[in-house]
Amino acid sequence: MMSDRNQLVKENFINFVRAQTLPESTCALSPSDVGLSAADIIDLFETQAMSRHLDLQSRVMQKKGQSFYTIGSSGHEGNAAYAKAFRPTDMAFLHYRSGAFVIQRGKQVPGQTPLYDMLLSFAASKDDPISGGRHKVLGSKALSIPPQTSTIASHLPKAMGAAYSIPLAKRLAHKGEIPDDGIIICNFGDASSNHSTTQGAINSTAWASYQSIPMPIVFICEDNGIGISTATPAGWIAANYKDRAGLTYIYCDGLNILDTYKAAKEAERIARELRKPVFLHVRTVRLLGHAGSDAEFVYRELDDITATEFQDPLLHTARIILEHNLLTAEELIAMYENIAQRIAVIADSAASKEKLTSADAIMASIIPELTKARSSIVVSDETRAEIFKHEKHNLSKKQHLAKLMNWTLMDLMAEYPNIIMCGEDIGKKGGVYNVTAKLCERFSKNRVINTLLDEQTILGTAIGLAHNGFLPIPEIQFLAYVHNAEDQIRGEAATLPFFSNGQFTNPMVIRIAGLAYQKGFGGHFHNDNSFAVFRDIPGLIIACPSNGADAVEMMRASVRLAQEQQRMVIFLEPIALYMAKDLHQEGDGLWTFKYQPPVLTDSAIDLGVKAAGEGKQLCILTYGNGYYLSRKAQVLLAEQGIDARVVDLRWLAPLDEKGILAQVNACEQVLIVDECRQTGSISEALVTLIHEQATNRCKIKRVTASDSFIPLGAAAYEVLPSVENIVMAAKEICQ
Repeated sequence: MMSDRNQLVKENFINFVRAQTLPESTCALSPSDVGLSAADIIDLFETQAMSRHLDLQSRVMQKKGQSFYTIGSSGHEGNAAYAKAFRPTDMAFLHYRSGAFVIQRGKQVPGQTPLYDMLLSFAASKDDPISGGRHKVLGSKALSIPPQTSTIASHLPKAMGAAYSIPLAKRLAHKGEIPDDGIIICNFGDASSNHSTTQGAINSTAWASYQSIPMPIVFICEDNGIGISTATPAGWIAANYKDRAGLTYIYCDGLNILDTYKAAKEAERIARELRKPVFLHVRTVRLLGHAGSDAEFVYRELDDITATEFQDPLLHTARIILEHNLLTAEELIAMYENIAQRIAVIADSAASKEKLTSADAIMASIIPELTKARSSIVVSDETRAEIFKHEKHNLSKKQHLAKLMNWTLMDLMAEYPNIIMCGEDIGKKGGVYNVTAKLCERFSKNRVINTLLDEQTILGTAIGLAHNGFLPIPEIQFLAYVHNAEDQIRGEAATLPFFSNGQFTNPMVIRIAGLAYQKGFGGHFHNDNSFAVFRDIPGLIIACPSNGADAVEMMRASVRLAQEQQRMVIFLEPIALYMAKDLHQEGDGLWTFKYQPPVLTDSAIDLGVKAAGEGKQLCILTYGNGYYLSRKAQVLLAEQGIDARVVDLRWLAPLDEKGILAQVNACEQVLIVDECRQTGSISEALVTLIHEQATNRCKIKRVTASDSFIPLGAAAYEVLPSVENIVMAAKEICQ
C-alpha cells in the first residue's frame, strides 16, 4: 500500500506537469522581481525534488526494514527558498519538516553531501555525520544546525537565548560561535504554536524587544493547517501574532518560492540590520499524512486530501519554471525522475552501512569528549580588592554557606569572563537569599541578567548562551519550580551531545535552591524535597553541598566541569543551611568556615565523598540537610557508646561508588539517612550498590522522608527525618 502511494505521488507530478495542469499562482511575481536568476529557480526546484524523493525513499526503506522514521517534509519544501535567503552561518533551530532547508543550506557550503548524510540518518548508520546512528535528526555542525529530534516546540526557548547571546557577545567583546552580525532562524508548525514553549519563547523575545533589547531572530511558523489530525482554526496564527507588541509580522505563500524568498529577505533585513525579531508566517500544506503510519482517510475527507495534493509546492515551482520558459515540461520531468533514481542508489549504499551494535558505542556520546582548555584568567590582587571592597573586613572571618557561595561566584565571574548568570531577581536584589548580592553591581547587568518570571525562558536563555560559547549559570529560584521547564534540561540540553555525537554541547551550571527544613517558610513549593527528576538523566552531574567549605570547592569544580569537560551540572543548594552557623549548640559556630581564595590549578576534579570521624561500628551515608542532622546525631550516639562515621555523598550523580564502598567496607553496619521520599530516592540506589558490591555482609537500614508532599509550618517535621529518628535507627541496627 505504501509503495502504491509513493507511485501515485510520483505519477501525479509527472502527469500534471506533462499536461500542464498546474495550480494557479497566488502572486504576480517574476524571478527578476525578487532578485533570483533562472539558475536559482532551477536550483530551488532541484532542492525541493530532492527533499520530496527523500521522503518517498524513507517509506520504501521502512518497508524493507532499513529505515525507522517517516515524518517527512512533503508540502513544506518551500523552506528551500528561505534557506537560500539566509546565510549558512546563521544558526538554525529546525523542526522535522525542514529537509529542503537542510539540502539548500548544504549547497551553500563547499564539500557537503546532504543527500547521503540524511539517508545515513534515515538508516540509523553509525556513519551518519550528525548523530552517529542514534536517531533520524536534521542537523549539521558545518551548517550551523544543532540537531533536533521529534520536537514539538521545545527548541524555541534556546533559539530565543541564542538570539539574545549575539548582541550580548558583541557588547562583551566575547568571541562566540555565531558571527556578530548573525541572526537566528527557528521554524515550527502551526499546531506547535499552541505549545507553552512557543508561547513562552515568543513572549520573552517580544518582552525584550519591547524594551529595545536587540533580538535578531526570525521565528518561522510553517502553517499547514493541521496538527496530526486536529485542524488549526482558519486565521488563528495571524490573529495571535499579527499585531503582537515587539514583533514584526510578515506573511507569505510558502507554496510559491518567489513570494517566500521575497518575504524571507525582508525578514532577514529586519533581523540583521535592525536587530529586531520577526514572525514569518508561511502558508504550507501537508502531503502524505503526518507520517507513514498515519491514515489520513480516517479524519479527512477524500476531496480535501485531493485538493491539498494539487497544491503541491513542487507543482507551484514547476508552473513558475514553465511560465518563464526556464525549462520544458519534459526537461522538468527528466530532472524529477533522475533525482528519484539518484536517491534510490544512494539509499542502497546508506542502508548497507554498519549500525551501532553495543551499549558502549551507543552511550559513548552522552559524556562529550569535546574537552576545552581552562579559560580562566589570573585576577590581580588589586582587582580582587576592588571586587571585594564591600567585604574587606569580613573576608578573614568564618561565614555561612550563602555568604561563601556569594564570594565564590564573585571570584568565578572575575576568573571566567564568559560566565553569564541569569534568573529571576538575581540582579540588584541579589536573589531571594542574597547569594547573588553585589554581582550585578560588580560585573554589570550584561553578565547578571534579571529574566522575566518563566523557568523555560531562564533555561532556554542558558542553552542559547551555551551555543554561543558562553558559560551560563542560570538560577531556578526553588526546586519545585524547575518542573515547569524540566524538558529544557531533559529533552534539550542533556540530549544534545548524544544526538550530535558530541559535536554540540550545552555546558552550564544550573543553580537550584531546594530541599526542605526551612523554618517559618514553607509548604511544598518552597520545601520540595525530591530531586528524582534529575537522577535518571544520562550524563547529568548533581552536586549538593551541605556546608560552606564544600560549596566553595564544589562550585569551582562545577564550573571547571562545565568549561573544560563541557558537562551539565545541577548545583542543588539546601535552603535551610544557607544561613546555618551553629551545629550542636547556639553560638558554637561549627557550621561556618573560612573562605579559601582561588588557586589556579589543573589538578583532578574531586567528585568524591567526605567522611567525618573514623568510627568502625556504624557508617551513616547521607547528604545535604541529612549530613547536618547526622553530625548532630553522631555526638549523641557517641555518648551512648556507638562509634559512627558520617559520610557526606556530596555528588549525587554520578555517585562515587568506589569511595562509598570503601567507607561501607570499613564498618560493621550501614545507616542511610535520606531527606527525600522513601520511594524514588537515592537511598534505593545506595541499598542496591551495597547489596551488590560491598565485601562485608553488613546490615542496612534507611531513614527517609515519608512519601508525602511537605505541609506548611511545624507539620513539615512530621514527614521529614530528624535527629531523633537517626539516633533511634542507629541504636536499632547496632544492637
